[in-house]
Amino acid sequence: MLLTSRRLRAALLAAASATLVAATVPAPAPPVALGIGDPLFPHLGNPGYDVRAYDISFTYGGSNSKPLDAVTKIDAVATEQLDRVNLDFSHGTVASVEVNGERAAFATAGEDLIVTPEEPVYEGWPLRITVRHTSHPSPKEGADGGWVRTRDGLAMANQADAAHRVFPCNDHPADKAFFTFRVTAPKGMTAVTNGLPVGRAEKAAGGATWTYRTSHPMATELAQVSVGRSTVVHRSGPKGLPVRDVVPTAYRARLEPWLKKTPAQLEWMERQVGRYPLETYGLLVADADTGFELETQTLSLFERSLFTRTDLPAWYVESIMVHELAHQWFGDSVSPRSWSDLWLNEGHATWYEARYAEEHAKQPLEDRMRRAYAQSDTWREQGGPPAAPRSPDPGKKISLFRPVVYDGSGLVLYALRQEIGKDAFGRLQRRWVSDHRDSTATTGDFTSLASEIAGRDLSGFFKEWLYGKKTPAMPGHPDWRSEAAGKAAGKAAGKRA
Repeated sequence: MLLTSRRLRAALLAAASATLVAATVPAPAPPVALGIGDPLFPHLGNPGYDVRAYDISFTYGGSNSKPLDAVTKIDAVATEQLDRVNLDFSHGTVASVEVNGERAAFATAGEDLIVTPEEPVYEGWPLRITVRHTSHPSPKEGADGGWVRTRDGLAMANQADAAHRVFPCNDHPADKAFFTFRVTAPKGMTAVTNGLPVGRAEKAAGGATWTYRTSHPMATELAQVSVGRSTVVHRSGPKGLPVRDVVPTAYRARLEPWLKKTPAQLEWMERQVGRYPLETYGLLVADADTGFELETQTLSLFERSLFTRTDLPAWYVESIMVHELAHQWFGDSVSPRSWSDLWLNEGHATWYEARYAEEHAKQPLEDRMRRAYAQSDTWREQGGPPAAPRSPDPGKKISLFRPVVYDGSGLVLYALRQEIGKDAFGRLQRRWVSDHRDSTATTGDFTSLASEIAGRDLSGFFKEWLYGKKTPAMPGHPDWRSEAAGKAAGKAAGKRA
């Protein structure tokens, strides 16, 4: 964001009054990192503008340990008068910045890139920013996210707050935008991103530039760019939906038994909540050990070992596939307004993961929910209530993804279905993803819609289930008990998102 001229004038007048030297103008305030006030990530996102579209170019030189040359173009609209513009950005070197076609000064503070245009940008004016920069893969794997170094290239894992470790942006899901990616890679490499391909240009020296564009707005944390020695596998989903998977070429045949399951999983999800909300879907199988899977929009990220290790039952692997697929509705198409609304993403994805396992592998939903109930008080003590989670542990951003946001939040949905009945619950699910498609929504939006569909005020129910320190009694199961905190074993699943 930028200081407004009004605030600047007020600051100058106050300084003049304090010193009794009205003609003396103090030096401009130093650049500072800002945020939009998210309670879990206070410095994430920036006020003062609304991003409409990103156009991002990466040039990959063939080594995943060296910086990529990049150009990020941001098409936004100012929502207030701006003298400075804060962007979230780190892990890169900035060469130049332009604002509305004119060179602009820039500085850094914390993890913000702070841009000062030659002239203020007034409320309602277009704000077009071009940043020429590098994008640095982390020198070692870590919990902060951003670029993931695979055995043959790169992929992205930007959740929750790591997109700005890859490109300058307004890095908060509240500001969704359309994306265009242009990725140049050497001969023998394949580049794939979110969205659909709109062009490929061969390079005289070998290699090519691939261009992709999203058809629906996307949160920055869901961006995906894959570069590697990959094969793209095409097939059709329901109603002709293009399905494409991106896999390490060496594992193409071995992965096919899993890849071919996606169209039927799409059909199953459509029977639950309605038509798939995006332009394409598929799996990006990365040859890397990440410890998680991630619902990057239209192209979910999976670590190869999920499909090639032999100690996991098939039903478990399939349910994880459905978990990330369900996120395309819950979390991607309908994104959280703040990170405290994360339970809406993970609770629903866990819910459909469990439902699928019940229908396809005879893993009873009620048994899983009873086990979750037994551990729920411990999860709440460790991570906070589902809709008021505790902040991530210092230096461990992904510690936000605790058991309470997975099975602990799925348990809330089970309780809600017990409370209002299966028919009303099913209508709620369909209305939710339909009413808020391509947008953001809050916990309050969900609870209000649930009350509307149930035909009665559910605020008391949700206050206990979403914000209570202790787990309320389960409707229909008065005999269920939650173990004392510290006695129940926490969920140790490796998936995230």
